[in-house]
Amino acid sequence: MEFSIKSGNPEKLRTDCLIVGIFEERKLSDSAKHIDAMSDKAISHVLKSGDMEGKLGSTLVMHQVPNISAARVMLVGLGKIADYNERHLRQAVRATVKALPKGVQTIAFTLTEINIQQSSIATKVAHLVETVIDATYVVNAIKEKKPENHPLEKVVIQVEKTETTQAEQAVNNGSGIAKGMRLAKDLGNLPPNICTPTYLGDQAKKLAKDYGFKVEVLDKSQIEKLGMGSFLGVAQGSLEPPKLIVLQHNKGKKSQKPVVLVGKGITFDTGGISLKPGADMDEMKYDMCGAASVLGTFKAIGELNLPLNVVAIIPTCDNMPSGNALKPGDVLTSMAGLTIEVLNTDAEGRLILCDALTYAERFEPSAVVDIATLTGACVIALGHHPSGLFSNNDALAKELLEAGEKSHDRAWHMPLWEEYQSQLDSNFADIANIGGRAGGSITAACFLSRFAKKYEWAHLDIAGTAWKSGKEKGGTGRPVPLLTTFLMHRASQAK
Repeated sequence: MEFSIKSGNPEKLRTDCLIVGIFEERKLSDSAKHIDAMSDKAISHVLKSGDMEGKLGSTLVMHQVPNISAARVMLVGLGKIADYNERHLRQAVRATVKALPKGVQTIAFTLTEINIQQSSIATKVAHLVETVIDATYVVNAIKEKKPENHPLEKVVIQVEKTETTQAEQAVNNGSGIAKGMRLAKDLGNLPPNICTPTYLGDQAKKLAKDYGFKVEVLDKSQIEKLGMGSFLGVAQGSLEPPKLIVLQHNKGKKSQKPVVLVGKGITFDTGGISLKPGADMDEMKYDMCGAASVLGTFKAIGELNLPLNVVAIIPTCDNMPSGNALKPGDVLTSMAGLTIEVLNTDAEGRLILCDALTYAERFEPSAVVDIATLTGACVIALGHHPSGLFSNNDALAKELLEAGEKSHDRAWHMPLWEEYQSQLDSNFADIANIGGRAGGSITAACFLSRFAKKYEWAHLDIAGTAWKSGKEKGGTGRPVPLLTTFLMHRASQAK
């Protein structure tokens, strides 16, 4: 899809569909007023008929509007003027794309002209681009008849002449994030018999080739040499060999300490011997969405050529029941030397992440962020809107929260108090892998914190945000926008 920035009179834009905004109480945006004046009050006549009230996300297509070069004019509702914000802009753009008539290949937006408090033209354009690409996503379904790509080919964004340079850069930013989200969604949506640990390793190698990253994909024997007994304990029940994927984006100064992203890559989670219920177990193919989001973020920063040093660490394997599988009551020895009593084999994500967090120490990181579909308890606590955020450093947590707000990929700061740690006490090992039902997402984070004491660390529990169930089942691409925005901010600080 091609995006371009143009300035000038909207009535002269030759396009299949020109989009203008209408607020509630039938109030016209500036471009809508201009089109209305040029077309002998064509929009006003439609509004007086009651066909369009300006309700947020409502749409109406007008054909053969007098004196307008566009083949169609689409009116899109923006809601109340006083309430209009970036979220409403994104909703209006998504509604527009979904309502496009069949055969429309080129469109032109005038929506970024509308003032939003504390939002620059660059921010509005980036959100528009990201939303258009996301709204035109087609699931990579494995069917005899392949799904057709969305027909939209060209998108024009109308801005003031003085805003052109900022807007063009914003197109790159929005497009980069959207491409990263698309990769994360593609990987999550693939079936688990295709998206194996080996497949994820191959995707990392492809990214490295495309963007010049340094890459290593460690096999089982190399993982054994590292002493990752906790990771290997989870992997031992599956015929699929485990992999430890390490990607490096080294575009910052040599002296700059890297940010490390650690992604949970359980390519299918049966629960192991502590077997999950059968209902909806197919969705456990999404248990590698932490890994997918890290790979998606690397695609985004590769597209943006971000001047920063970033490392990805992805431990990936299946969690399967078998004669060789991990059992409740087993004790594992982690790479850090801490022994772990396994009380529930379905609490496996933390068992692979803890060794990856120890491995991260060798990079002397400025910060480490792990991303994982870790606990159903986080979904109960927060629902499906924010990701859960835990951290041993308030400044790092604040950075991530602000990145979430800016990118509209929000997180919520959860407690990580010392009082919860005792729930992980074990009579037979240094630590148990679960802390009981109470505060399940918090004790999971407490477990990880034991292995992240040597650096500033944050944990994102994305169990409620990484995919959708039901009719719209599929990966969301989150938290690629949050992570990329966080890294963009770090890169700007490094300058």
